[in-house]
Amino acid sequence: MKHTPDLSNAIWRKSSYSDGGANNCVEVADGCPGVVPVRDSKTSAARPLVFSALSWSAFVDDVKGEVGVNTIG
Repeated sequence: MKHTPDLSNAIWRKSSYSDGGANNCVEVADGCPGVVPVRDSKTSAARPLVFSALSWSAFVDDVKGEVGVNTIG
């Protein structure tokens, strides 16, 4: 079982497309080597999902329509 990295100093950010005052966003933490923690801004106290940096990069590329840029395996 993998443990959640120490996120006490994580810098969480929301999409630039999110409405500044709304809490209906996905937040991503920067500064966690090798992993990308992701959480729901409505439940920020809950444990985040943690993805490998490669998996997250491939996901973001797919969302942007750049399928196959960062392939996994």
